[in-house]
Amino acid sequence: MTPLHRRGFLSAGIALALRNAKLDEAVALIEKATASGEVRAAALHVQQGRSILARGFGQARGPEEVFLLASISKPMTAAGVMILVERRRLSLEDPVRRHLPEFAGGDRDLVILRHLLTHTSGLPDMLPENLALRKRFAPLSEFVARACRTPLLFKPGAQVRYQSMGILLAAEIAQRVAGMPFREFLRKELFSPLRMRRTSLGLGGRRISDTALCQVPDEPWGWNSPYWRDLGAPWGGVHGTAGDVARFLRYFARPTGRVLRPATVQSMVRKQTPGSKEAYGLGWRVTLGGFGRACSERTYGHSGSTGTMCWMDPVRDLSFVLLTTRPLAESAP
Repeated sequence: MTPLHRRGFLSAGIALALRNAKLDEAVALIEKATASGEVRAAALHVQQGRSILARGFGQARGPEEVFLLASISKPMTAAGVMILVERRRLSLEDPVRRHLPEFAGGDRDLVILRHLLTHTSGLPDMLPENLALRKRFAPLSEFVARACRTPLLFKPGAQVRYQSMGILLAAEIAQRVAGMPFREFLRKELFSPLRMRRTSLGLGGRRISDTALCQVPDEPWGWNSPYWRDLGAPWGGVHGTAGDVARFLRYFARPTGRVLRPATVQSMVRKQTPGSKEAYGLGWRVTLGGFGRACSERTYGHSGSTGTMCWMDPVRDLSFVLLTTRPLAESAP
């Protein structure tokens, strides 16, 4: 998944409508886009307090349609890692090489777990051989092996640069420490406790036809292929519904302690990249103004290249989730 943070034409228009407190205008925008075929399917979930609007549009089979969430997967992966940090099986200050001995030598020795979760590790977003690996249906373990050997782009901690491969290695560390597949760990320790019943890393036993199909060419390694959908890429392979994403978002505004302690949750949605305009917490994007001018400075969220966007403004108790089938690269201005 690519580091696309610009709001697409739909989410930008909806953000304006929400700022003007005109939810009907937001709905009309999505209806127009799906009626024209510009967007084949979409699901919207907006909640303020106890007031909820949940709707499916176009070819979506209702508000609980399952979409490929793309990079919204990243804060979910980070939450899984933080569960192990809370249990003192990991520390954010752990050198990555402590858990991945093959990740060693040169500046790699300076990379710590915190760098992987804040986009400051120096790892690339995607491997140079990403497409070649996908074309030959490489297993996730090969992506891990290549990420451990790929050159760093800068000294760890020196820059903030969006990087899916850091999230991949964080998930691999969690998998080794937990002693179970990371997708199963997330199901057991995160999705189930938060009642995210229709969310899974990978297909979760579904058929692809039971999900919304992305508007991309039909390639054996593409976003709609059995290979990609069930690879379990922790940087972009989670499937879920708008309602489940909203449940996850809102947990970080009012944590119950069921999964993570409040102090841990607060650290995840607080800026962890001092001195940079591009602000990240642990997994979450927290850049001021990144989700619309009306959002408070406490707003956090994430987007995904398959055409997804979510954010939560705790000050207004307002959460927004828009899942679509049109890639963000095509809808960004």
